[in-house]
Amino acid sequence: MKTGNALRISEIPHSGIHFEEMTVSLRDHVLSAMIGIHDHEQLAEQRIRVNLELSRLCPVTDHEPERNTFGIDSLADLVEAIVGEGHTNLVESLAEKIAACCLDIPLSKSVRVRVEKLDIIEDAASVGIEIERRNEMEMTQ
Repeated sequence: MKTGNALRISEIPHSGIHFEEMTVSLRDHVLSAMIGIHDHEQLAEQRIRVNLELSRLCPVTDHEPERNTFGIDSLADLVEAIVGEGHTNLVESLAEKIAACCLDIPLSKSVRVRVEKLDIIEDAASVGIEIERRNEMEMTQ
């Protein structure tokens, strides 16, 4: 699935800047969400766990090695904002929303998102889905 947002390094002024890839991850973020298609799931929040890895290019110069970084706090805030938007029918839909928002972050290359419901099957730790999405890349400088 393409988000329509190409990674356009050519649009960034790059006098003395080179790019390094980094991966920012959010692990085992547990929160409550309105999610599910069944009647009882429409009435109460459920515990979910979100894991994600966001790979992006970071501009680096000799003078500003941490310029334009995007941290874990920002990823947690992003996930919480999406979950807070209201009811989502499927974990697949929630994972797609999270992935699309992550790929809208400037210079994002790819994202892997796992969303799990924690209290569905008594003898299982969780049930869920994992997806990986990528941005198109235009690397001309």
